[in-house]
Amino acid sequence: MAQKPLSRRTFLGSVGGAVRSSAIVLTMPMLLAACNRAEQARLSSEKFKTLSEEEAEELEAIAARIIPTTDTPGAKEAGVIYFMDNVLGDKREQELSLLLKGLIELKANVALTFGVAYFHQLEEAQQDQALIEIEDTVFFDTIRYLTIAGMFSLPGYGGNRDYVGYDLIQFDNQHVWQPPFGYYDADYAEKGQ
Repeated sequence: MAQKPLSRRTFLGSVGGAVRSSAIVLTMPMLLAACNRAEQARLSSEKFKTLSEEEAEELEAIAARIIPTTDTPGAKEAGVIYFMDNVLGDKREQELSLLLKGLIELKANVALTFGVAYFHQLEEAQQDQALIEIEDTVFFDTIRYLTIAGMFSLPGYGGNRDYVGYDLIQFDNQHVWQPPFGYYDADYAEKGQ
């Protein structure tokens, strides 16, 4: 079955739902700071500062099902887990606690339903089934929000490694930082520049 291309307007509309019910909402300065720290951690192959290796592996597997690798790179290739690790460590003990509790509940459900200890050990179809069962929870909405934020943030600051997110939505970044920048366009044109 042919897949219909996703328009930017449709994509941005779907992101709004994740933001409304997420336990974490980030402002632009918070996003930039988290992206910068995530980029530094990823480039230096640092260990995770907030998450344990097991928690990171589980959350990365969830993010990989939210934005999967297909014929284009997904959340795993974009290094979204480093973004999550930094955001969750930025004085967000309450949100981290909520996510770790949700992760424990997910693992318990996975063990009961599929007989394995970890979500990342499941086949993709089983992972999708497990996530469908929790898609109306604050836990899932928060992971989805963090995945999207890490995937489509400014590449120079950590998320969106190698412009993976920009390529996915076919965003051309070439004109963004060239003058004229906005309100003074008329003044710029009057000066003949």
